[in-house]
Amino acid sequence: MEFSAEAYLWLKALHTISVISWMAGLLYLPRLFVYHAKAAAGSELSETLKIMERRLLNFIMNPAMIASVVFGGLMVADVNFPWDGGWMHAKLAFVVLLLAAHLAMGRWRREFAEDRNTRSHKFYRVANEVPTVLMIGIVIFVVVRPF
Repeated sequence: MEFSAEAYLWLKALHTISVISWMAGLLYLPRLFVYHAKAAAGSELSETLKIMERRLLNFIMNPAMIASVVFGGLMVADVNFPWDGGWMHAKLAFVVLLLAAHLAMGRWRREFAEDRNTRSHKFYRVANEVPTVLMIGIVIFVVVRPF
């Protein structure tokens, strides 16, 4: 598959927009979990957080994740894509870890929805840092291309 230079730039723009939206959710959802872990099950706060978490995951994070993968995949499918360094392999490894974090957050959201959370707010404070660390690595791999 080969895209024109203009089409490739549009794919890159759409990929960037999708990733920003996805990252916003990956950074915000665990923050909601921190507050939810402190709320009593069945309380008004807990029920409000359940709604917020479900909407964030279903209406922002999932579509943004899918769009990120689709637009990124299309860019990588271009025959002119630069596969000449290990930076892309490292980036893709970190993207796989981001996908794993996304899936874990989906599982945690279901546990909260069913009032089955057993983790502390401290766990979610640490989990909140994982997407940030992965994002930093991805940006460095893509921009600096250290190898």
